[in-house]
Amino acid sequence: MYNKMMKLKSFLLTVTAVFTVSGMFAQANILNAKSPDEIGVRTAAQVAVDNDKPLDYGYVDDRDILFSKTVWEKVVLDERANFPLYYPVDTNNIGSDRRSLYDVLMKNIKNGKIKNIYDDSYFTTKRTLKDIEASLSKIDTTEMGIEQINAGETLSAEYIDRYDISAADIREYHIRGLWYFDKRQAEMKYRLIGIAPVAPDVNFIGSENADLVPLFWVFFPDAREVLHQAKAFNNENSSMPYSFDHLLNSRRFQGYIFKEENVQGDRAVTEYVSENALMQLLESERIKDKIRDFELDMWTY
Repeated sequence: MYNKMMKLKSFLLTVTAVFTVSGMFAQANILNAKSPDEIGVRTAAQVAVDNDKPLDYGYVDDRDILFSKTVWEKVVLDERANFPLYYPVDTNNIGSDRRSLYDVLMKNIKNGKIKNIYDDSYFTTKRTLKDIEASLSKIDTTEMGIEQINAGETLSAEYIDRYDISAADIREYHIRGLWYFDKRQAEMKYRLIGIAPVAPDVNFIGSENADLVPLFWVFFPDAREVLHQAKAFNNENSSMPYSFDHLLNSRRFQGYIFKEENVQGDRAVTEYVSENALMQLLESERIKDKIRDFELDMWTY
């Protein structure tokens, strides 16, 4: 009983700390600001007192993992529960502290705070921003520009169309995570391993049924610091936004499994349940139930 009470107390303290720190960043200093420039700006003393950083993952020894299963999930941004990951898409008329998850990732890849990006969810090959430029933008020449070239003239800049993938184009996120049963603490836990924004192929964007492709993969632990600093909007209470790190780690999103690790080379659900969306969703639920039931069966005598 004592151990249970201590665990509950520790949990409540952790939750309180998370929401207290989150609240400090929502329109910081807005009630004390003497000019608009002071809104959202914290003093050095405030920063030192906050000591704000992501909650560290506890060390888990491999010998303490009784069971584990890696799964890949789709987080579709059309669903209301996932709106905090998608919006805002128009940043022209909104404060600099409000950005979508895609904008946060791209900003920190460009400034070097997220140092490594990869081409797949197994993190086998590193990529640079220059390597993925072709999947993020499209440059085309208009018909007038083609006529100008055919006439032997220098192509004018006004006849060059450039399209860059933006937050509005992101349709879903793919996430890779690990469910594992920690026998030391006797509970099933989840650890997010990687995340990838998914958008229509930039070369066919705007056309019907354009293929959705992951733009790049980020190793989640490598991005936790920047995702902790960036805040997602809390529709229930705007004075206490969630950090993207907290939102993702606590699984405050709606996703469904589209692949699990398996003997067939980690084949996706669509490879063995084809052209039947309902049966694919049922298979996703079956995989989810199989993982959940492992923990439930531990206490069945």
